[in-house]
Parts: sequence; C-alpha cells; structure tokens
Amino acid sequence: MTLPYTFAEAPPLEPDEDAARDWLIEELARSEYQDAKPNPIDQFFNDVWEWLSSLFVVDGSGAFGINPAWVFIIIAIILVVILIVIFGRPKAVARRRAANQSVFLDDDNRTAAELRAAADAAAREGNWDLAITERFRAISRSLSDRTLIALRPGTTAQGVAQAATKPFPNESPALRGAANAFDAVRYLDKRTDSSVYEQVRGLDQRLESSRPASLLPANQVAG
Repeated sequence: MTLPYTFAEAPPLEPDEDAARDWLIEELARSEYQDAKPNPIDQFFNDVWEWLSSLFVVDGSGAFGINPAWVFIIIAIILVVILIVIFGRPKAVARRRAANQSVFLDDDNRTAAELRAAADAAAREGNWDLAITERFRAISRSLSDRTLIALRPGTTAQGVAQAATKPFPNESPALRGAANAFDAVRYLDKRTDSSVYEQVRGLDQRLESSRPASLLPANQVAG
C-alpha cells in the first residue's frame, strides 16, 4: 500500500518557534475568529469589568476581599472630592450667599421717599416685618443718594451698617441693630413689633438730620 505522503513530508509534530507563530497567525485569520472578535463597545465594557475585578482579590482559602492598594487609592479619591466640595468654590458660594441676602431686589428702583411711604403704610396696618424691611431700605437708599455709601448688587444689610458707621460713628450700635432687625424679619422669619420699627424709624430720622462726620472739621470727628 502506498501512503499519500511519507513521514518526511508530514508537518512536524513539534514545530519550531517561527512555524508555530505562522500557524497561529493563519489560524486566527480565519473568518470564524474574526467574526467572534468583540466590537468596540463590548471591548470597553470588558476593559471596565477587568478593572473592577482587579480591585478585588481571592486568597488561598477562597476568601473574597478588596486589594489593599486600592483601599488607599479609593480613600484618596474620596478625600479629594470632599475637599473640592468644601473648598473648591468658596468665592462662588460667598457671592451666591450675598446675593440671596441683599437689601434690594434686582428690580427695586424706588426712591427713599417711596420706601418711607411704603414703610409707614405697612406700620399703619400693623405689618411690622414689612415696615422694618422697607424702612431699612429707605435708610440704605438715602445714604446712597447722599453718596455716603456705595450700593452694589448683592449689598447686604450688614454691609450697609458697616459702611454707614464711617460717616456716622456715633450711630454704630443703632446701625448694627437695624441691620440685625432687617435680617431677622427678612431671612430668619422672626416676628417683631412696633418698638423695633420705631427704633429703625428713629435712626432714619437722625441720619437724615445729621451731618456726616466725614464732613465735619477734624477736631470734631474724634468726639
């Protein structure tokens, strides 16, 4: 019987390195292998899964746990996120807080006289919260009109009181008290009464009739 080929002609049973590489390339080039390759989306999720799997380890006893190296990495990431949340935007937070606590609304262009009239009308109705709010706005508008303070978008009641202390140092306690009353009824929802309104109203009248210290002779400013 004649064999189809001799042993010398048969492929080597133990190919050398070059032959094995060529065989592998030819095998993987076959259509069934190419069709089985994952698409880019599948590859992405496979890579993500492999990364997540690398976070965890299984010891010889079969116990399942997290890789100790990743514990420190995860803690570091959490700390960075916390620092960004707390300290990342302090100026933006401060500006937003100031805007929320500003004396005037963006579209409030009433004059000092109109604000005083609104305050008195609210007082006659016994609405002391609104009366105090409008009276302090009248004080702020009047001081701004007299160029004794500068009102800007987001100016707070405390900012008005602090700025007004320079031209009216003797009224510093009353200015702070009026600013506190404004904040209490405007932002803290605290109730008040006529006595507080009369204090703010009296302050307004004194400021209107007083000459600012910055315009007095130098020897009278210290007193």
